[in-house]
Amino acid sequence: MNLSFFHFFGHYLLFLKGMMSRPEKFNIFLKRLADEMYKIGIGSLPIVAITALFIGAVTTVQTAYQLVSGLISKSIIGTIVSDSTILELGPTISCLVLSGKVGAHIASEIGNMRISEQIDALDVMGINASAYLALPKIIAGIIMIPLLNIIAITLSIYGGYMAGELSGILTHEEFITGARSTFKGFTVFFSTVKAVTFAFIITSVSSYQGFYTTGGALGVGESSTRAVVYSSVLVLFFDYILAEILL
Repeated sequence: MNLSFFHFFGHYLLFLKGMMSRPEKFNIFLKRLADEMYKIGIGSLPIVAITALFIGAVTTVQTAYQLVSGLISKSIIGTIVSDSTILELGPTISCLVLSGKVGAHIASEIGNMRISEQIDALDVMGINASAYLALPKIIAGIIMIPLLNIIAITLSIYGGYMAGELSGILTHEEFITGARSTFKGFTVFFSTVKAVTFAFIITSVSSYQGFYTTGGALGVGESSTRAVVYSSVLVLFFDYILAEILL
C-alpha cells in the first residue's frame, strides 16, 4: 500500500515536471488560459453563489438556535457567521463543491482525449501534451478559484444577514456590528491562501487522473470518480495542515 502511494505520488510529480519542462508558445497558452478561466470561473459561478447564500443563511439560523439567550448579545451571530465564513465555510465548502464540478469536468475532458488517442496525436506532432492541456487549467484554477472564494464569502455573509433580517432573529445593525467587531485582515489572507492551495490540488490532481486514463469509456468514469474523491480528501487534509501552520 505504501509502495503504491509513493509510486503514484512520484508519477504525479513527474507529470508536473514534464508539464513545466517544455511550455507551449505564449500566445497559444494565453488563448487556452482565457478559455479555461471562463469555464472554471464563469461556469462555476452559479453553483458557488447558490451554495454560499444558503450556507450563510443556515449558519445564521443554527447559531441563533444554539447560542442566543438573555445573557448573550444577538450581535454575536454576526461575529460567528462572518468569521466562520471567511476562515472555513467560504474556501472549504466552495472548493469541495468545485472539486465535484471542476475536477470531474477536467478529468473527463482530458480522459476522453486520452482514450480517443488525441493526446497521442499531440505527442506525435511534437507538442508537449501535458503543458498544452493541463497547465492552462491549473493556472486558470489558481486565478479564478480564489476570486470565486471572495464572491462566496461575500454572498455567504449577505445570506446570513438577509436570513437574520427576514426571520426577525436580529436587526441588520446588530449583524453588522457583530461582523465588524472581530474582523481581521489576516483571516482574509488565510482564506485566500487556502483557496489558492485547494485550486492547485483540484486542477492538478484532476488533470493527472484524466491524463493517465485507461480502459475506454469506463475508464473515463473511473478517472473522474478518482479525481473527485482524491481532490476532496486532499482539500480536507490540507485544510487541517494550513490551519496548524498559519493559525
